[in-house]
Amino acid sequence: MVGPSRPQFVLFGSSIVQLSFGNGGWGSSLSEIYSRRADVILRGYYGWNSRRAVQVLDDIFPKDASVQPSLVIVYFGGNDSMGPHSSGLGPHVPLPEYVENMKKIALHLKSLSKTLRIIFLSCPPVDEVRLLVHSAYFSELVRTNELCKKYSDACITLCKELDIKVVDLYSALQTISDWETACFTDGIHLSAEGSKIVVKEILKVLREATEWSPSLHWKSMPVEFAEDSPYDLVAADGKRTLNPSTWNFHWESQWD
Repeated sequence: MVGPSRPQFVLFGSSIVQLSFGNGGWGSSLSEIYSRRADVILRGYYGWNSRRAVQVLDDIFPKDASVQPSLVIVYFGGNDSMGPHSSGLGPHVPLPEYVENMKKIALHLKSLSKTLRIIFLSCPPVDEVRLLVHSAYFSELVRTNELCKKYSDACITLCKELDIKVVDLYSALQTISDWETACFTDGIHLSAEGSKIVVKEILKVLREATEWSPSLHWKSMPVEFAEDSPYDLVAADGKRTLNPSTWNFHWESQWD
């Protein structure tokens, strides 16, 4: 590990997490927002469901690690919610088992540290029309918004029971009128516009979590090496230097 040690934000989930550092993704946006404040660490796995995630919890989040994350953002549900395949193969996980798996993930994370914070992302909607175009690549592909909403609602209900923060992606992505075309690249995975919504919802949770101490909202976190230096840029008056450690004017208006 390079130093100094910063708080770690881990993104854990399936392809919506794995792809979050590309195409104007929400992971890359968080990494920019939290630059010099926290390290955003990607643990995303294309095609995974909650069943597979539970199998590797101890490998990804070992209890004996010398440093535990400050925040873990978890997303599973889209692959789980796909209809079952007649062969018994595939990513489908029955709803009761999905809930139990997400509970196992939550309890494991809670056991790592008293100060570790958790945010779950619920199952987002899909563009069913575009999915029909891509369905020729897969066998018996069944992915509908009816199923997505059931898994989303179940995730939200579980989070309320366990007192875990949750972002309702199913509702959030549908707040714009043309969400089917604007929020997705292929009907499932997020476009830059869809990722902007995810970032805003995550930042809203972090801003409103006033009971979390210390706060994990970017405006409340200390900036690394923020002290003034004679090596900083010289001001126009030629008599002083300007400390750029908190300069973010190129994107601050976009995020609060």
